[in-house]
Amino acid sequence: MRTGMLRSGLAAAALLVPAAAFAATSPHFDVEAATRAYLDLLQGPARARSDAYFEGGYWLTLWSALVAVAVNFVLLRAGLSARVRDWAERRVKWRWLVPALYALPFILASMLLTLPWTIYTDFIRERQYGLMSQGFGGWFGDWAKGLGVAMVVNALLLTALFAVIRTFRRTWWLWGAGVMTGLVAFGAAVAPVFVAPLFNTYTELPAGPIRDRIVAMAEANHIPAQHIYLFDASKQSKRISANVSGLGPTIRISLNDNLLNRTGPDEIAAVMGHEMGHYVLGHVLRSILLFALVFVLVFGAIYRIAPALIARNPQWRVRDIADPAATPVLAIMASVAGLLLTPVQNMIVRVSESEADAFGLNAAREPDGFAKVAMRLSEYRKIEPGPIEEALFFDHPSGATRVRMSMQWKKDHVPGATMVKPDLALDGK
Repeated sequence: MRTGMLRSGLAAAALLVPAAAFAATSPHFDVEAATRAYLDLLQGPARARSDAYFEGGYWLTLWSALVAVAVNFVLLRAGLSARVRDWAERRVKWRWLVPALYALPFILASMLLTLPWTIYTDFIRERQYGLMSQGFGGWFGDWAKGLGVAMVVNALLLTALFAVIRTFRRTWWLWGAGVMTGLVAFGAAVAPVFVAPLFNTYTELPAGPIRDRIVAMAEANHIPAQHIYLFDASKQSKRISANVSGLGPTIRISLNDNLLNRTGPDEIAAVMGHEMGHYVLGHVLRSILLFALVFVLVFGAIYRIAPALIARNPQWRVRDIADPAATPVLAIMASVAGLLLTPVQNMIVRVSESEADAFGLNAAREPDGFAKVAMRLSEYRKIEPGPIEEALFFDHPSGATRVRMSMQWKKDHVPGATMVKPDLALDGK
């Protein structure tokens, strides 16, 4: 771990030194005025729409947790979880396979019960705010694919989790956190290759100036660039996105067609510089390790509380914590813990995003391109939250924070920097 952190630090320093060598502060460049010129692009109904969409998400976090708690309580109270366990035990000879078989109808029932809420949050609301491109049929098809993936993933998870619960009665919460961490790492490695293509078509980015610049930036930062993929996210939404994903041999550079078609070369370079920062700075590994600590806290709480809940509710017909029928109990506690730890999870992600922002500015040297991208993202992210609001609810720096960072970089690194009049149409839809 120390070696990885040292490598990340040296990589960051290697990029920052050349930037500093050419730095020439422009004393007459007004950072606040330049920032305000960008922020004022989002005004009136468009700004109100953006704020309303993002602020509504605060409540969705609460309500989604409550819906998950209610659904899992129904599965317990109605005895459905115990009946699924009984069914699984009759179907397989080996005890260790019971959780895997249990997971299939359990996930199916859970996702069907939450489907009305999912339709509202992921389809109806997205269409109301003009962010959804596909019709209900296409959306439902993606939901069905997600259901299939969830059934496979949870079958693996429950098999491993209940194995450690049975084997390590006193320390299973530590082993359980390890299982979750391992599954997250495995998912990070395989998802770009095997899961993402289920939802979108990935093709090689055509040759041209855009590809040449991405390749040059990647090679300058020692990122594998044999393949650069373009995927058709526009069939689902208008959101712009890119990533350097995967672990080890599955690492790949990808950008969506919205980024390619809705933005200019300076914006694309800024986004790709940011994404490359995640790779060079080792954010995937660091995030996995930090979330491992979160898993330890969550499983530690479950270890202390869940057995008492099971003992006090014999009508659930859950034998003990090692019983696969206890899965809804674990899910309820995980939902509550996830809600309470939302600010912590947001902070973990936000710190990495801010570091990647700084890296991307140095890598691409496109401060105005970066500011324009921040404004495009603010079509559906509140542009100027208060400091407490940003700390609690934002898993990325706000648009105002990002624009101000880019303008400060411009002042510090662009000789004779001048304020430009941003030419960018934002409709908030």
